[in-house]
Amino acid sequence: MAEHTAPIIGYLRSPLSQKFGAPRQPNLVALQGVIEMVAPFDVPEAFEGLCDFSHLWLTWQFHHNDKKNNLKNHDDKTFRAQVRPPRLGGNQKIGVFASRSMYRPSKLGLSVVKLEKVLIIDNRVMLQISGADLIDGTPIIDIKPYIPYSDALPDASFGFAPSAPKPIDVVILPTAQAQFEALIESEKKAKPKSGQEQLRFNIQQNLLNEDLPIIKALIAQDPRPAYRQKEVGTRFTMRYKSVDVSFYQENLGELQICDIRQVFD
Repeated sequence: MAEHTAPIIGYLRSPLSQKFGAPRQPNLVALQGVIEMVAPFDVPEAFEGLCDFSHLWLTWQFHHNDKKNNLKNHDDKTFRAQVRPPRLGGNQKIGVFASRSMYRPSKLGLSVVKLEKVLIIDNRVMLQISGADLIDGTPIIDIKPYIPYSDALPDASFGFAPSAPKPIDVVILPTAQAQFEALIESEKKAKPKSGQEQLRFNIQQNLLNEDLPIIKALIAQDPRPAYRQKEVGTRFTMRYKSVDVSFYQENLGELQICDIRQVFD
């Protein structure tokens, strides 16, 4: 089988370090992130003109799928031809190439994200983005500008996903709200950092007031497995920055955030 090796040009820094809780498609949640370019691809000259575009195409790698790779050891006999999309309830099978499943032969993903800012720190480039469906540490393979007149096709058919999933209602219990506010106060005592280190810290660890709407928006996408979405009272936990956010379903159609606790490494 012919192979092609593509260089990794950067890594995404994100508040989400685990797959659970990550949006299943880009731009469903305005999740902030930073692409940290690596040498020799981090030179400002390579990004001249990019700030004139509002959105980017990212080609990236599913780097947490090693144990469930769709094409283990490049052996055609282990190729998983069908998957069970969550959008179809996790029960119906379709062809892997008719899906956007993470378990693909190439382990490559493709996402459109919003470009918030091109940052040059210590003569190295970092791209501040939003709307990514990637997790922290995701290898970036390529970056291209999004061109609306050719990339947006309003007459295209949508198969089994004709519209964005409807967000579920999310409420935060008073005890969890108090925990969040206490954590914000403790984070304010953290010593300021400089340059790229501060930017990474803000994205990956530093809990901010504006994180609460993002946390609620992520949970509103209902990250629970499709076959467990009718369970009442079962607690699920999403890792966000330096905290574990626990939630459960009290009544069908509503998720309650019940606990927000600091994660200690």
